[in-house]
Amino acid sequence: MPKLKTKSGVKKRFKLTATGKVKHGVAGKRHRLISHSGKYIRQNRGTDVLSDSDAGHIRQWAPYGLK
Repeated sequence: MPKLKTKSGVKKRFKLTATGKVKHGVAGKRHRLISHSGKYIRQNRGTDVLSDSDAGHIRQWAPYGLK
């Protein structure tokens, strides 16, 4: 059987935590920030962990895990 390829968008956007959960950057922080409130900008700082149902799709697109 041939090897499966990881989706290139997935390897750029997601990382796995030590416990196997999927970590991602929060959306909406690239541009047009002047129209967002300070509270919105503060609360979306850093990274977040995906829900288990969404993480299942990411694991299918990364068959051998992520670095």
